[in-house]
Amino acid sequence: MSVKIRNIDLGDFPLLLAPMEDVSDPPFRALCKRHGADLMYTEFISSEGLIRDAAKSVQKLDIYEYERPIGIQIFGSEIESMRQTTEIVERTNPDIIDINYGCPVKKVACKGAGAGILQDIPKMVSMTQEIVKATKLPVTVKTRLGWDENTKYVVEVAERLQDVGIEAISIHGRTRKQMYKGDADWTLIAAVKNNPRMRIPVFGNGDISSPEMAVEYKNTYGVDGIMIGRASIGHPWVFNEIKHFMKTGTHLAPPTLKDRVAAAKEHLEMSVKWKGIGLGIVEMRRHYANYFKSIPNFKEVRSVLVTTNDLGELYSTLDSIESNYADAYAQG
Repeated sequence: MSVKIRNIDLGDFPLLLAPMEDVSDPPFRALCKRHGADLMYTEFISSEGLIRDAAKSVQKLDIYEYERPIGIQIFGSEIESMRQTTEIVERTNPDIIDINYGCPVKKVACKGAGAGILQDIPKMVSMTQEIVKATKLPVTVKTRLGWDENTKYVVEVAERLQDVGIEAISIHGRTRKQMYKGDADWTLIAAVKNNPRMRIPVFGNGDISSPEMAVEYKNTYGVDGIMIGRASIGHPWVFNEIKHFMKTGTHLAPPTLKDRVAAAKEHLEMSVKWKGIGLGIVEMRRHYANYFKSIPNFKEVRSVLVTTNDLGELYSTLDSIESNYADAYAQG
């Protein structure tokens, strides 16, 4: 049976691209869409930044027709600012507005935004209600199990958020205190899904790194779909790999070195086009290690990729990888 967020049909078992700061930008999303992501979210956008018209926040509103369905994710600690932000975001015409109640980073959470709001559930519910009232678009939420080990209230929280009008929830299987350490605990995500009062789609997030794991978690925890974050960085092929495995029980051929080089070059080209040459080059640096993970004796090349500011040198270095490392990659 198809999973739907209002009238948005996501197919039988959708794979979502997680919103990741400084990662889930339009260039990266374009690659993930091509390789099978069913629903994607923007990087999170600061409500205060958007209201102040800060350039970085405004630029994150850029969405493109080929990305649909696409959700714009917002965060903030003040209800009125979040309400105003919702109205600004709605004018850019996304398919979904998503609220970030999961970011564990200190500068966000310790100001009461992101996962910080998990310390004040009544405020979380009130804020959500105001956002739902402020837009005609479907509102979804991304959150965590709780603030710490003693406050894992996600089953009750999900129900209360549903009652004030959210239309899907994505849950990362860790507390804020855990950050990204330890294993994600999906048992509470399953408890949300199995709560007989829940009517909305429940998506699980955390640690999915292979097609086998995706199938195992789908079968074990019964979620409506899976949100993938870190496993997609430098590997946008992960979505189609999982889909193929779910359908056939066999593995898609892994991307060749030529595929990896082509993806990195296209990613760099789109990054420069969208952000400008300086920032485009710098912000691509986080991706190279993942595109070329596990290639032996790659340190020298990686060093050039993450230090040079010369676009020509970057392209020629990327071009050299295929011929210089084909044998090492094949053996790896």
